[in-house]
Amino acid sequence: MMENIKLTEYSHGAGCGCKISPAVLDSILKATDNTISYPNLLVGNSSKDDAAAYDLGNGASVLSTTDFFMPIVDDPYTFGRIAATNAISDIYAMGGKPLMAISILGWPVKVLSADIARQVIAGGRAVCDNAGIPLAGGHSIDSPEPIFGLAVTGIVDNNRLKQNNKAVPGCELFLTKPLGIGILTTAQKRKRIEPGHIEPAVEAMCTLNKIGAEISGLEGVAALTDVTGFGLLGHLGEVCEGSGISAEVYYNEIPLLPNTKKYLELDCVPGGTINNYKSYGHNVGDITKEQKHILCDPQTSGGLLAVVKKESVQVFLEITKAHGLSLKSIGKTVEAGEKLIKVI
Repeated sequence: MMENIKLTEYSHGAGCGCKISPAVLDSILKATDNTISYPNLLVGNSSKDDAAAYDLGNGASVLSTTDFFMPIVDDPYTFGRIAATNAISDIYAMGGKPLMAISILGWPVKVLSADIARQVIAGGRAVCDNAGIPLAGGHSIDSPEPIFGLAVTGIVDNNRLKQNNKAVPGCELFLTKPLGIGILTTAQKRKRIEPGHIEPAVEAMCTLNKIGAEISGLEGVAALTDVTGFGLLGHLGEVCEGSGISAEVYYNEIPLLPNTKKYLELDCVPGGTINNYKSYGHNVGDITKEQKHILCDPQTSGGLLAVVKKESVQVFLEITKAHGLSLKSIGKTVEAGEKLIKVI
């Protein structure tokens, strides 16, 4: 019966935690660098940003991105919602608005029924409807493990385009969703989660980062990115490296999902956390084991990391408060130092 299906049992990874590690990805991309220049390509691989941006020549750019992964929850409909929310987030992280999406589906047709796949797609379509865009088509293959995601097209006025490599010293850092998704979903996968404890993580993963399209109107938002599989320190590190600066993170101000530390004490640490730290730990100052496990925790459909100039912080907080967010600064950017990131 379908109600007995647990999708996470049919995949070796979960959500963005199954991403290739940053170090391995770097080696792949370096081996495939394109030496041809495209003047209208405003954002491509070079800055490790969330989406590509191509200048249309009329003051706007088209945005293009794709994201897909294996199940992070057992319920098919919810899996579809999370995967779609995560993919669309890349458009919001560039300050843009999504226009349409195309689905990507890999399905073990001899193991899981077509009806379960239908529910996954239905969840994805529901999120697209919430974002105000059509799920306009897609492509599917017979694969050993279930995979779902979207390729998303968006648009942004060039003066609202936000990148992850434009940060400057003296900015405040803000995170729009709490951390802990990797830890809680690992607890679920290991059948250690208690009733009611996974729901806050699911709610967070199914929340669209629409706020990105609004705060992009603030010139004082110097840089913007979303926090996903590389963890907070990984994505902040990309901001620092690309911008030629360093950052300080206020560990005690980091927002966490309920019960995150409870399951951390039970050693519910995703394998992706260890791979993340191995990839970029050399760029991070001394941190404790707990700090490493939380700040490198792979997030699926995580929040936006906003780098905001001090003169724009008050307006930024007013906008985010109007959207139901109560944010605190989680750190600041500083002049480039020996390490990219210092946790204090």
